[in-house]
Amino acid sequence: MIGTGDAHLHPGVRVLDRIMKATPSFSVARMTPEQLERAQRTAIPDGGVAGLFLGRLAKGVDVRTTTFPARHGELPLRIYTPESWSRAPRPVVLNFHGGGFVLGSARQQDWACGIVARELDAVVVSVDYRLAPTHPFPAGVEDCYDALLWTAAHAGDLGGDPSRIGVMGDSAGGNLATVVAIIARDEGGPAVAHQALIYPVTDMTDAIEQDPSYVGNVRGIVLSNSDMEVFHGHYVPDGADLTDYRLSPIRAADLSHLPPAVVVVAGLDPLHDSGVRYAQALADAGNHVTVEDFHRMPHGFVSFPHFSKGSRPAMEAVVASQRAALS
Repeated sequence: MIGTGDAHLHPGVRVLDRIMKATPSFSVARMTPEQLERAQRTAIPDGGVAGLFLGRLAKGVDVRTTTFPARHGELPLRIYTPESWSRAPRPVVLNFHGGGFVLGSARQQDWACGIVARELDAVVVSVDYRLAPTHPFPAGVEDCYDALLWTAAHAGDLGGDPSRIGVMGDSAGGNLATVVAIIARDEGGPAVAHQALIYPVTDMTDAIEQDPSYVGNVRGIVLSNSDMEVFHGHYVPDGADLTDYRLSPIRAADLSHLPPAVVVVAGLDPLHDSGVRYAQALADAGNHVTVEDFHRMPHGFVSFPHFSKGSRPAMEAVVASQRAALS
């Protein structure tokens, strides 16, 4: 399926594919070092073309920015809160954006975070963790776990319930979400009650190169295998142990007693099979897991709601799973 021809693509995905292939700045493998540095410095503007491409913040949701003192210094957060008044504290969802640990920002997920805030009636805290190659592994992991500690300690100030915290992330952010859940379990940190993993990075070892979805990724829609290699090279230091669960959570020695999970995967994604393998590993370890498989969608499809027919149903599935665990 992943090698499908252009005529078999969903029309919106076909348009998205053509736009991204015509724009070198959308592919990290085609960026020069100067272009990468510029991309990391450039903030996504509110509204305009960005809103058409990435989707707009849901009506009835307030968004504000702040910072908190992480172990390395001040770290930016983007906080989404329903405008409607609530008598009871709301569940809290801690979100980590995608971008291969190299690109992206919390701003790019306004649409998805707004959907969760409004439809789950939750406070969503999205983290602008440090990016590679300037800040390689484990900087992102440290920032995201620090954000969990801060969020749990300040949930009441945000109108949230510290006993009902979930984590959510897409792609690289999905990796960070599940790694944070494992660290919290192992270190006796804040209780994480749910994990929403959207086409997560779960295996950075060479094993992923044997996955049929990786081998068959000939079109490279949104994410090519070359992009994955460049992301890996920027994020993973030379000599790092690729079986470290903080890089490859599927390699963790113990995956038991982790929060209920929903794992969203995309049929036209090189990460499809590793996402399914991780979901199965969670289930085999005794955890409650639901897999939502969008066979005709590419990697990153949730971030492009105007182009991807699966974006809305994917977020509906995420919210339904969060509601079951956090309400």
